[in-house]
Amino acid sequence: MTGPAGIGKSRLAVQLAHTLQRSFPAGTWLIDVAALEAGEAITSAASAMFGLRPSPDGRPIGALTEYLRERRTLIVFDNCEHLLHAVAVLTSALLEAAPHLRVIVTSRQTLGVDGEQLLMVPSLPPPGPVLPSTRPAVRNDAVRLFTDRAISVLGAFDPSPADVQAAAEICHRLEGVPLAIELAAARLRVLACDQILDRLDDSFALLTGGSRAAPPRFRTLRAAVDWSYNLCSDQEQRLWARMSVFSAGFNLAAVEAVCTDESLPRSAVLDMVAGLVDKSVLIREEHDHQVFYRMLGTMRQYGQLRLQEHGLSRDLVRRHRDHYHALVRRAEAEWFTAKQPEWLVRLQREQPNIRDALQSCLNEPGEARRGMEIITAVRSHRLGIGHLQEDRACLAQLLALDTEPSPDRAKALWTDGWLALLTGDTAGGAVRAAECGGLARVMGDPGTHAAAGQLAGLSALFQDDFVRAIDLLEDARARYEALGDAGESWTTLHHLVLAACFAGDRRAAGLAQDLLDRCDTHDMQWARPHALWALALRHWLAQEPEQVVTMLRACLRDALPSHDRFLVARCLEMMAWARARQGHSREAAKHLGAAQSLWQQTSTLFPGVGQSAVHHLACERELRTALGDAAFEKHVRTGAASSVQQALALALLDDRVLAHPLQKALPPLLTAREQQVAGLLREGLSDKQIAARLVISPRTAQGHVQRILLKLGLTRRAQVVAWVHDQAPRS
Repeated sequence: MTGPAGIGKSRLAVQLAHTLQRSFPAGTWLIDVAALEAGEAITSAASAMFGLRPSPDGRPIGALTEYLRERRTLIVFDNCEHLLHAVAVLTSALLEAAPHLRVIVTSRQTLGVDGEQLLMVPSLPPPGPVLPSTRPAVRNDAVRLFTDRAISVLGAFDPSPADVQAAAEICHRLEGVPLAIELAAARLRVLACDQILDRLDDSFALLTGGSRAAPPRFRTLRAAVDWSYNLCSDQEQRLWARMSVFSAGFNLAAVEAVCTDESLPRSAVLDMVAGLVDKSVLIREEHDHQVFYRMLGTMRQYGQLRLQEHGLSRDLVRRHRDHYHALVRRAEAEWFTAKQPEWLVRLQREQPNIRDALQSCLNEPGEARRGMEIITAVRSHRLGIGHLQEDRACLAQLLALDTEPSPDRAKALWTDGWLALLTGDTAGGAVRAAECGGLARVMGDPGTHAAAGQLAGLSALFQDDFVRAIDLLEDARARYEALGDAGESWTTLHHLVLAACFAGDRRAAGLAQDLLDRCDTHDMQWARPHALWALALRHWLAQEPEQVVTMLRACLRDALPSHDRFLVARCLEMMAWARARQGHSREAAKHLGAAQSLWQQTSTLFPGVGQSAVHHLACERELRTALGDAAFEKHVRTGAASSVQQALALALLDDRVLAHPLQKALPPLLTAREQQVAGLLREGLSDKQIAARLVISPRTAQGHVQRILLKLGLTRRAQVVAWVHDQAPRS
């Protein structure tokens, strides 16, 4: 069992040994290797534990192997990372001599011996940082640990709802690490839950109140992580410190670009990263066939403290900023291609690092222009992520820092105007459209002229001035066509279709079909879901709810790979309108609730703006009349509390795209193979039966099961079966 400091390896090993006692007639035995300082002492300690004397040849291991040879015994070697080689040699010798012996080893680093089966011990799954009620938090294992330790500290602990919420956020901030949670709870002797939460930014100073009976390395969080740091080589220690510049996951290319220099050459990075993974400093994750790494917050905070000692922070921040600037520019170049869904997922995952790069541009004089390039690159991807108000605040600062006319300033004005419209600030959007138009006239740049006309058309659309919107968008589209910009030309046509639909323009049907046809003729499959949504709108305005549902289901199926929450929200919103019109009132109310939750996540007020608001309110009135206020609000709450996958399952009720309970989750938790294995677990198959069904080895099947448990934060196969059952779409 391996994992970072304080993750609960020892406790899990002891509990497992206790559970397995009946399976080992010769007993289950524990050796605390942490108390030993030399490798030779391990064999002596094991012999003494069994009451053995050295064999006639004077070697303790001889008596030990002879004693264990025919006995069915379980030995737990606990906390072995500092004497790894000695434990590896001893366990190999014992296992070779004693066929009925089983060994559990806990260590922050793997042994690396034949026959070793690795279990990465996960942290306790923490609750989300903000909860609609306290009930889910009270049942959460991490919060229960905090509460149990609070009772042991205070004698009695009757938490208020505010305390439960604070405890949930503490556990979330501490990423479910048991040692950190226990040390935080110990601070209840002198602090309230809210005060503990407020002080977590300096967790090493806060989390120092461990039990005096605990080993010294577990009495403070700092001591626990110091222990891991001292296990690393000098180069691994330096790389650990430098990698703390990443605020979220990162790949090997990012490490090579940001963290290397003459003292840490690029050629050595792979081996150093492998060493830090082996020592549980880095956590390896795989997304879309690419490997990423991340650190627990405590490991990153420790690395930042060490980085300050090395005096390299400013240089690393610059290299980090330059790397993510290059990343978003590469995404921008490939945005209007078949790679858009991949980039949307990638950029969602990279958001914390991109935000840090933006902050660096704000902090460093002369870098505002680069900040504009970062935040405006693939600006439409921001809708699927949220943080729109945060983006607007950042844009305002950047625009104030660099007032010189430039294409980048024009893009920043355009982006802020578009975000203003989406967040309900139609006046702000109109102001930015005027500024963008003025800048286009000053610069005389054709691309800026096209963008300014496009934003002015969007502003008119959001103010229900459809005739003016059509004129402006047609002009902008012609300008983009002349520039050969197929992507922006299609985007402008998309908005032109919406304006034509709302205006009742007879050309709307032809424009909508042209929009969809271009997806095929120009190989723009990334755009197809948006075209289908526009066609659904045309059918809605033509009072054809059956066609609306058909189009929206097709749209959702095509949108699944991109994980675009904004588009999913638009689909669920209109699906509610159509299902209400068809008389499916309870289902429609749930769709409204699910859409409402997504609107909040994306910081948009789309259904509260212009004609969308009219249809939204009409749908709500219709449902309240059909269901009554109490039932309507109950079903809306149910929809709002559902996961995205559950909302999609309801919306795709008559479709088979989610017939497999784990297919295309948003985002996917399990690989395709792991989905297969989870499905076979639901059928009640053993590891051996799974191996036979999939034509793989039993050990490989066992490895898949362990990874499923780890990813889902579960501990038993029965819990996986229940989880698979919960994911299945309901009819």
